[in-house]
Amino acid sequence: MARLLDSALPLVAAPMAGGPSTPALAAAVAGAGGFPFLAGGYLSPAAFAELLAEVRPVGEFGVNLFLPQDDRPDPAEFRRYAERLAPEAAALGVALDPVPVEDDDAWPTKLDLLLADPVPVVSTTFGLPDRAAVLALQRVGTRVLASVTTPAEAAAARELGVDGLVVQGVEAGGHSARFDPRAATPSRPFPDLVRAVRAGTGLPVIAGGGVTGPAAVRDLIAAGADAVAVGTLLLRCDESGASATHREALADPSFTETVITHCFTGRPARALRNAFVDRHHAAAPYGYPALHHLTRDLRRAAARAGDPHRLHLWAGTGFREARTGPAADVVRALAERL
Repeated sequence: MARLLDSALPLVAAPMAGGPSTPALAAAVAGAGGFPFLAGGYLSPAAFAELLAEVRPVGEFGVNLFLPQDDRPDPAEFRRYAERLAPEAAALGVALDPVPVEDDDAWPTKLDLLLADPVPVVSTTFGLPDRAAVLALQRVGTRVLASVTTPAEAAAARELGVDGLVVQGVEAGGHSARFDPRAATPSRPFPDLVRAVRAGTGLPVIAGGGVTGPAAVRDLIAAGADAVAVGTLLLRCDESGASATHREALADPSFTETVITHCFTGRPARALRNAFVDRHHAAAPYGYPALHHLTRDLRRAAARAGDPHRLHLWAGTGFREARTGPAADVVRALAERL
């Protein structure tokens, strides 16, 4: 794939915003021959700059950024949802702000940082950047990837002039990269989606979603992926920054399935089904990042308190295969059938 990713193995550590992706995890994955991505989402510009400085000794790596969203919830619906969640927050000693908070995740400032001090690869999520941003990154030597979930999204990204695609299957944990958060959830088998995107665009493809082991990696490579991204399987590793509450839930037999819900952040994301999902999914409005900001302190308090039933337990469908131990062992095990 014209060295889109410069790594010995076609295996990628998916960017996991909010803490799980750490410089230590990046170093471990790179040391095992994989290609690490760091998550720039949610970070302040100062924290983002610090992260970049810490991970640069790894060498080849990628950074993922959230694109600004214009998905404002109806104020009355938002207020009702805040009132509905007030008892959940009170149980953890947290108060919720009923006034929606909007931001652009500091996209312009983070982009400027990456233009002034380039990194090898940048991927974007939640839509497409403008062409000027893509060209600016390419001019400083950065390969630009767009995250897509359908052939139509992939075609739009190709027209934009990106260097490659991150194709996300519906099985993936965490936020869906779909451009329209209210769109119906795709149902086609993931290898078929990878084939369709590759055939329709001719661009290099990184495929991520529901990877359970080396057989799944082999099947996605056979379907046309140039590399396979793994996220959930790294969450319990020694170098992961996931909270202890999250790690323990992934191994807890009382959690038996994952679901796609927007009740935590206002954007669809795959998580372990817990009591918060059962209580609030049907009543939750869409609207990211307003709902993310609404529930953020509640979720942080839940993680500190060891309460998995008020926490966003992001996880892909292959969560049962997540193991403890060094991340390098996960990478090497996934490469066994390549």
